Amino acid sequence: MTDAELAAQLAVDAGRILLEVRASGQFEGKALGKEGDRAANAFLCDALRRLRPDDGLLSEEEKDNPERLAKNRVWIIDPVDGTREYGEERSDWAVHVGLAVDREAAIGAVALPGLDGGIVLRSDAPHALPEPAERPRLVVSRTRPAREAVAVAEAIGGELVEMGSAGAKAMAVVRGEAEIYLHSGGQYEWDNCAPVAVALAYGLHCSRIDGSPLVYNNADTYLPDLLICRPEWAHPVLEEVHKLG
Repeated sequence: MTDAELAAQLAVDAGRILLEVRASGQFEGKALGKEGDRAANAFLCDALRRLRPDDGLLSEEEKDNPERLAKNRVWIIDPVDGTREYGEERSDWAVHVGLAVDREAAIGAVALPGLDGGIVLRSDAPHALPEPAERPRLVVSRTRPAREAVAVAEAIGGELVEMGSAGAKAMAVVRGEAEIYLHSGGQYEWDNCAPVAVALAYGLHCSRIDGSPLVYNNADTYLPDLLICRPEWAHPVLEEVHKLG
């Protein structure tokens, strides 16, 4: 099984586990989110340690092992991206399984199990991007839209679309539900490694909001901002961000 096939299979299987936990009726709200995180993380970490024992591993739900810093292949996972949305039984949450190679997001799968039938978007099976909307749509947090995103939307005549998890927002651009995902409110490597790998495979622009590259497998896993957008919007958006200072 290739790395990409493994990432996709694990993301799908973890999503199935999460739906089973939710359907059990034993948990709700924050308790549901906590149990979902625990169950999905245990499955993913066990599978990766068993199937890719020589690779590093970084998970939101595991104590960080600094040994990963000496490895050029590191799996970066988020068992439930959007724990709040998952606990609220919404559909805009995701499972991230990404592989950074030489500190770049090389391979990824993002499962969206909450959608009807569930889907998984993967870096080894990109499709042509749908036609863009005439008026650019920017996906933003439904609770705390980034200041830069709000200002850029106003400057380019864009429309704000509220959505939950980072993975759901990034995949909205991949799926043609938005043209731009601009985030500046703080993230960690597991929030965007897999989505960035998928977005790159689909031909989207991915960078920090100053235009610099996204670099993974750092000692400090904080990665505060990113831009994922259709290529034609990269320069206009980066220019507007630069104007904001």
